[in-house]
Formats: sequence, C-alpha cells, structure tokens
Amino acid sequence: MVLLLVDLLVLHRESHEIGMREATVTSIGWIGLGVAFTLVVWAVLGGTAASQYITGYVIEKSLSVDNVFVWAVIFGYFSVPNRYQHRVLFWGIFGALVLRAIFIFTGVALLERLEWLLFVFGGFLLFTAVRVYSHSPGDIHPERNPVLRLVRRFVPVSAGYDGQRLFTRIDGRRLATPLFVVLVLIEATDVVFAVDSVPAILAVSRDPFVVFSSNAFAILGLRALYFMLAGARDRLVYLNRGLGVILAYVGAKMIASHWYHIDAFISLGVIAAILTVTVIASLRATARVEARDEAPAERGGA
Repeated sequence: MVLLLVDLLVLHRESHEIGMREATVTSIGWIGLGVAFTLVVWAVLGGTAASQYITGYVIEKSLSVDNVFVWAVIFGYFSVPNRYQHRVLFWGIFGALVLRAIFIFTGVALLERLEWLLFVFGGFLLFTAVRVYSHSPGDIHPERNPVLRLVRRFVPVSAGYDGQRLFTRIDGRRLATPLFVVLVLIEATDVVFAVDSVPAILAVSRDPFVVFSSNAFAILGLRALYFMLAGARDRLVYLNRGLGVILAYVGAKMIASHWYHIDAFISLGVIAAILTVTVIASLRATARVEARDEAPAERGGA
C-alpha cells in the first residue's frame, strides 16, 4: 500500500504522458525492488522460501506480459489519451491486488483441506496451456466482451472524456465517462488472468505470504512495464507459445508433486530458459520478416 501511494502521490501526482525513458527507469526500479525482496524472504524464512518466491515472481511477471498487451488493445479501442492511462492502471492494479489476495488465500485453504485439488488445478493449467499456446494476439476483440455490453446496458456513459475523471455531470445528469468503462474492462480481464496465474504459483509454494508477495511485487510494476512494452507487441510473435509451454510445465509439476518434488531452483532455471528462447526466437523471426520487406523496396529504388 505504501509503494502504491508513493507511486500515485509522489511519482505521478500530475497526469502526463509517460515516455519510454521514464517507463524504462521506473520498470527497472520496480523489478529491482521485486528481486531485492528475495533477500528479505531469505533472511526471514530461509533459502527454500526465497527460491519459491523468486520463481513465483518470474512466473507471474512473464504471464503478466500477455496482460499488458491486452491493456494496450483496450486503450487503443477506446482511444484513451496517454496522459490518463496511468491513473486507470493505478486503480486497476489496486483492484488486482485485492482480487489476488482473495484468490490466493482461498486456493491455499482449499489445497490444505482437499489434496486431490492438486490434480484439478494441474489439469486446468494444462488445458489453459493449450489455449494460450494456440491463441493469436489478434484474437482480442474488446467490442465482443460481455462485460462491456453489460456496462453499456445499465450504466449511462458520456460521449467523451472529462480529464481523468471516472464520472462526470452533464445537464444535471451524472454519467460514467469512457474511462470508467475502460477500468471495468481492465478489472474483468485481470480476473481471467488471475484464474490462470494463481494456480501456477500455487504449484511452486503454498505459503500464503510467499505466494502473495511474489504476486504483489510482479503486479506493482505492471504499469511501468506497460508503457515500456506497449509498442513491442508485434515483435514478440512467439510470446503466446512460450507462455503456453511455461503453463504446461507448471501444470505437470503440480500433478507430479503428489509423487515427486521438483526443486524451485530447477523450475526457475527451466522457466528462465523458456523465456529466453521465446524472446530470442521472436526477435529473430521479426528481423527476418523486416529484412524480406526491405529487400523489394531496395531493389525497386535501385
């Protein structure tokens, strides 16, 4: 809560357009805080908990990249001015932290009482892995979202924005602004992503503090990550496949944990390797496409 208030009241008191340099510096700062907290967990809870924390942090951070690109599509669909996006994401992050806390503590309590849910969660992760692996970034269509239709049906919405206000008053009528609709959609998409990511982290640890803190630090830096990566969506062409493989590995690990425990450091290495291969393969594929596109233009110019 303190970090959220510092971010809102100190770093971004005035609404402004966040540039690449500011986003990069802020993102590095948030990632540094998240990684450094591993030492706190190590000092208080020991090396095993620390390895579980950093593994959970990497899992949540990698899965959140897909969430960031969904935000970009939503902002683009509603033509949200850049200077207002940070405030919407602040309240979106706040809601996400509350939702994750509910999901995590409920999930831990269920697993402690019903051990067989390991197989249910693991099977769900394998199913999700197939869905994530096969979906295309172009499959996102905000106009088809049932939440959007529900909001428009029951909440009167103004035609334009009123600064960064969520509600405005026109001719004596109190109306929601399009920014409110965007916030509702962002919260709805986070519920969907939480359903995927919380079981994945519960496969690493069942300590509520370790699981929630790894989630919280990964989520806190998403706003900066969004402004840094929003333009990179078309370059990470294999991201969905990499995330699908990660979810499949975590799901298989969760099911296998009934008979065999895989060390968190091994999982961290596997996930880091998958992410590295995904990014390198994506950038190389993008570079090849750009080279092919430039070649005809150079021949035509010659």
